[in-house]
Amino acid sequence: MPEIQPFRAIRYNPETAGDAAKLICPPYDVISSELQQQLNDSSPFNAVRLELPVEADPYAASAGRLHDWLQNGELLRDTEPALYPYSQTFTDQAGNTHNRCGFFAAMRLHEFAERKVLPHERTLSGPKADRLNLFRKTRTNISSIFGLYADDEGEADRIVSAYTDANEPLVDAVFQGVRNRLWRIVDPELVAGIQQALVQRTVYIADGHHRYETGLNYRRERAEENPEHSGNEPYNFILVYLNNIYDKGLVVFPIHRLVHSLEDFDASRLRERLEEHFAVTELDGRAELKAYLEAASSSYAYGVVSEGSVLGITLKSDPAGMLDSGIAPALQQLGLVVLHEVVLNRLLGIGQEAMAKQTNLVYVKDDGDVFDAVVSGRVQAGFVVKPATVGQVLAVSESGGVMPQKSTFFYPKIMTGLVFNPLD
Repeated sequence: MPEIQPFRAIRYNPETAGDAAKLICPPYDVISSELQQQLNDSSPFNAVRLELPVEADPYAASAGRLHDWLQNGELLRDTEPALYPYSQTFTDQAGNTHNRCGFFAAMRLHEFAERKVLPHERTLSGPKADRLNLFRKTRTNISSIFGLYADDEGEADRIVSAYTDANEPLVDAVFQGVRNRLWRIVDPELVAGIQQALVQRTVYIADGHHRYETGLNYRRERAEENPEHSGNEPYNFILVYLNNIYDKGLVVFPIHRLVHSLEDFDASRLRERLEEHFAVTELDGRAELKAYLEAASSSYAYGVVSEGSVLGITLKSDPAGMLDSGIAPALQQLGLVVLHEVVLNRLLGIGQEAMAKQTNLVYVKDDGDVFDAVVSGRVQAGFVVKPATVGQVLAVSESGGVMPQKSTFFYPKIMTGLVFNPLD
């Protein structure tokens, strides 16, 4: 594993900043304008004012607030380096309760070619430019990346669990139905035990690819500016939340595809073309589609929703013969790759550039939104997909490949505002 270190986090002072439930927010890339307003209204100190300010110059606004809140005592810097255990407890749509527990640390940045940290998604230039400006102005990691590691022995988990079971959390806040709890471990022996347990592990980025690559770019900038650069300055590290893939609370949800604005789209013609490659089953609504996908053992099963029609489709044959020979075997195992390459690209004519720019695609996380969008006429068709497994994500990362955009939704998102990581 890349070197992980305890760090002196900046945290909210509950005596002056108030209720933590009104201070935390999701990461920038899932905050709608409506939610942004709600978060701003919830508290004058909500972390959205650092993560995604509304001002014309959001980067200067964020940096100014960070400085002011530290000066005025709404934020405090911890005096001792620590690792910060973090648990999220939630109930899924089926009524099952999950608890995911990992910890925040400062992780040394490595180029992907070093294979200590591996991605699974392709990034876009726009978000990286945005986050780099925020790094430059605030000189702080406002939000965390989400990293996974594989440890079937679970030694670090045992150390963290023993500590959290015996100690009250520093933060206990519910946001959108998810309970968020934060602890702090300063004991050098416990910190060293966690570090030692993970020393040989690779880190796989689950979420935060743009932030990680921004960290690499920022490190290069700071190193070039610093004639005494040693490689051990804080800007050589990035704020990370680390979670074991064997954690039973680790859940991956699918992200569904909506197609719009295609010239000459014809649902009947699409069905005819689908029948060339897929076994097609007519279904009666959302409940039947859900049952169809749950019963399907194939990774290549999908729902197709268009005006007046709900279809369940399953690929008839091995996808290898339908895909470009340059696509790695690990990627060929992904249902989304077949959907993108065969259905969206070949059958509907949505090219790679259009996919990257989301010219004809919209992404939603709830299958109910697929049906609503089709019924309203906002989109021409919706594709309901099955979630990728954690094993598939790791296999793609190990192969050096990248999944299609918006392939995974690790739920819940890591909240911003629990800890901030200064880079000076």
